Amino acid sequence: MTPHAAEISAVPRPGASPGEAGLRVAVLGATGTIGRAVVAALQRRGCAAVALVRRRPVRADLAALLPGAVVRAADVTDPASLVRDGFAGERFDAVISCMASRTGAPGDAWAVDHDAQQAALAAAREAGIAHFVLLSALCVQRPRLAFQHAKLAFEAKLAASGLRYSIVRPTAFFKSLTGQVARVRQGRPFLIFGDGRLTACKPIGDEDLADYLVDCLTDESRWDRILPIGGPGEAITPRDQGEALFALLGRPPRFRSVPVALLDVIIAGLSGLGRLVPALADKAELARIGRYYATESMLVWDPARGRYDADATPSTGSQTLFDLYRRILAGEAAPDRGDHAVF
Repeated sequence: MTPHAAEISAVPRPGASPGEAGLRVAVLGATGTIGRAVVAALQRRGCAAVALVRRRPVRADLAALLPGAVVRAADVTDPASLVRDGFAGERFDAVISCMASRTGAPGDAWAVDHDAQQAALAAAREAGIAHFVLLSALCVQRPRLAFQHAKLAFEAKLAASGLRYSIVRPTAFFKSLTGQVARVRQGRPFLIFGDGRLTACKPIGDEDLADYLVDCLTDESRWDRILPIGGPGEAITPRDQGEALFALLGRPPRFRSVPVALLDVIIAGLSGLGRLVPALADKAELARIGRYYATESMLVWDPARGRYDADATPSTGSQTLFDLYRRILAGEAAPDRGDHAVF
């Protein structure tokens, strides 16, 4: 077999459990923040991580982004390429897919959250892989947006595939809630929608979520299940986030309220113009996404009671959002927000 470019062997680490050590796992979406954390979590457990990245020359800096992993380029939309260039006739025990559309716009969402995931599933089946772990999203409980429908459509195909599956639906990521640290430190008010109590979540950090995803490989209670998950502690609202941030800075809290109705006006305007200019239709969808997160909690939905239930939202991990705020303010961490910018 022809050697793959920029391959680096994973090094087993001490302390891995007998059930985890030696597992060989393909990671999709490995260059994102969660994907990188998954690769690191696999290595801590003595697993071999093979990162399948979008087809392109595997540059040295890309390999350096995933130290200890094997990095291979493959066309994630093409099952044949994934089998040939990614899995390459080798043994794999599982796939962990952290792929997600970057924008959530309809075309991007269906191309990545559905079509690319479906290609990966087909390739995994052809390669004889037994377990597919999918990073989904808690917001698909109440689908109103294109990317939510795309994710749900693939979830259904994965559940019906015959492969062992674990569908993980996390709450809000830390990186989506750090966008106002800089503006508050600069003396500006913390922006909220309404009174800041319209929504709540149990934020989860990259490392804690990665550990949860990797533990799905050996925890039989997580097999063939849909798994909502949040981070540690009580559910918090945007107002709680702002108050904590000001307290850490030793300043009285200052808020500026943005009316949800303003988003409705923007959506209506962009939707109308989008009938003439397709690019504006995508912007309208982005505005809908913003409105959704401004008005819907990232907690388990109780359909019988018609409300979100913080107590029914499982928790995992040890790091809280406020721990991260402290580290950012102390200069010990820099938020890696990627495409999760709101403010």
